Amino acid sequence: MNKTRNIYLRIVSYAAPYKWLIALSMVASLGVAGTNALIAYIVKPFVDDLLVAGDMGLAQIIPFLVVGITVIKGVSEYVQEFCLRIAGQRAIQDIRNQVFDHTMRLSMRYYVTKSSGSLMSRILNDISVMQSVFAEVLVTLLRESVTFVVLIGYALYLDWRMTLFAFLVVPAVALPAAAIGRQIKKFSRRGQAAMGDLTSVLEQSFSGIKVVKAFGCENQETSKFARVNAGYFSFIRKTIRYSAATSPLLEILSSVGVAFILWYGLNRVMMGEITQGEMFSLLTAIVLLYKPLKKLAKVNNEIQKATGAAERVFEVLDSEPEIVDAPDAIVLKECKGHVTFDKVTFAYEEEPVIADFSVSAAPGEVIAVVGPSGAGKSTFIGLLNRYYDPQQGRVLIDDMDLRTLTQKSLHQHLALVDQETFLFNDTLANNIRYGSSDADMAAVKEAARQAYATDFIDELPDGYDTMIGDRGIRLSGGQRQRICIARAILRAAPILLLDEATSALDTESEAMVQQALTNLMKNRTTFVIAHRLSTIMYADRILVLERGSIVEEGTHQELLGYNGFYARLYESQFRS
Repeated sequence: MNKTRNIYLRIVSYAAPYKWLIALSMVASLGVAGTNALIAYIVKPFVDDLLVAGDMGLAQIIPFLVVGITVIKGVSEYVQEFCLRIAGQRAIQDIRNQVFDHTMRLSMRYYVTKSSGSLMSRILNDISVMQSVFAEVLVTLLRESVTFVVLIGYALYLDWRMTLFAFLVVPAVALPAAAIGRQIKKFSRRGQAAMGDLTSVLEQSFSGIKVVKAFGCENQETSKFARVNAGYFSFIRKTIRYSAATSPLLEILSSVGVAFILWYGLNRVMMGEITQGEMFSLLTAIVLLYKPLKKLAKVNNEIQKATGAAERVFEVLDSEPEIVDAPDAIVLKECKGHVTFDKVTFAYEEEPVIADFSVSAAPGEVIAVVGPSGAGKSTFIGLLNRYYDPQQGRVLIDDMDLRTLTQKSLHQHLALVDQETFLFNDTLANNIRYGSSDADMAAVKEAARQAYATDFIDELPDGYDTMIGDRGIRLSGGQRQRICIARAILRAAPILLLDEATSALDTESEAMVQQALTNLMKNRTTFVIAHRLSTIMYADRILVLERGSIVEEGTHQELLGYNGFYARLYESQFRS
């Protein structure tokens, strides 16, 4: 119960910055409630004075009164709904911005354990469900609550005994409505989780469309989507079943209250205790009262759906980043490029990927790292980027532990060219400029020239303004790689990280880019991970990793002389 209440309060807290819009909406709600009470009030003179007594003067006034009440009610409803919806949309915008900002600051381990589809679903679908709280629920809750209070006040004023008798049915309405709400919350939360699975299937199918087409697996993907979609429907069907039961149940129970008022009221009229107009005025008030009561019960269903979605959203917000800046973190202003791994041990789970690992790179030195898959090469790059912190030992830049530096200033001195060659659905210029947003067009073109990318960029109809599609799908693998290299060149960082940077290039492109990389690596500390030994033969030092430890170290010629793992790898690649 406390958890649910805290979630309610947490959702509503996002509306606090827009309290003046909500206050104006509350004032307008009084107008809506007041007109409903006025409708019930004029029933009495309409019956007693006009229908029974035949007061024709009143007949001239009532039409204008009805129009006036309707106009006031319409304007009040417009102001109330407009203000609340604007406040709600602003609140949802704030939540979505906060969640996305928080996910960007979460550590790499979080993304390893969570699917991107699930995160997308929480930011898009779950927050959209929460939107109903601010859009529909707040409007209905405020309007119907105020209307309910005003009408019940008027009904009690007319005849408190009849009113109390009429509302003996309220507990009978509240109990099943609460039970239905709990079921809706349960299945809505499961349904949102299933929507996350559905989003994940979509994201993977669209991202891997080339592989799907190449292997002719369209039917397989369609079947997978249909299976996950059916799972989502099974939960939504249960939510609909409970939600659909709310209205008929309330109608039946409400009719009991109305029937009792008719029976009891007509008896009192015949006994002369109240007039016909008083009875019909009270009956009108009671009937109007049941309308907000039924709407409030439906609002409870929407609140339960939103609560289930909010729990999933707040789970993301409550996830703490594993990698954070120390309270006294230092801004790395200048970097010479001296890098040291001091007895570093790191494990993703229990088994160490890197164990008691030590290496030091002098400024401007080029160090290559080779080894079999799973040897710890990419982990080495990840630790230097501070995606993770080692369980033991230290990683240092210019004799400063990475944990003592701000993450932002650290990454300003690192440039990464990764094997995934990730590009954004943006222009070529903006992809090259990514991470160096203040670079002018001349610098962008110079970086592209050094990366040997100008030959194909100049042939495109829009040149540097060409939109390249999701993940750069309009470009070939080699072209994407060269754009990523141009991005790193423009970054001009003192420490360069190349993780299979030429893996997607053909022989001709590799020769061009290798020359560009050779020029780029001058006066920069460079770490090169590669399987193709042709790209690292001229490195100052080559480290051979196996099971997270350095088993061989030296220049290309020295390692060949050891006749070990490196020599065997070289022989297998250059046997021809």
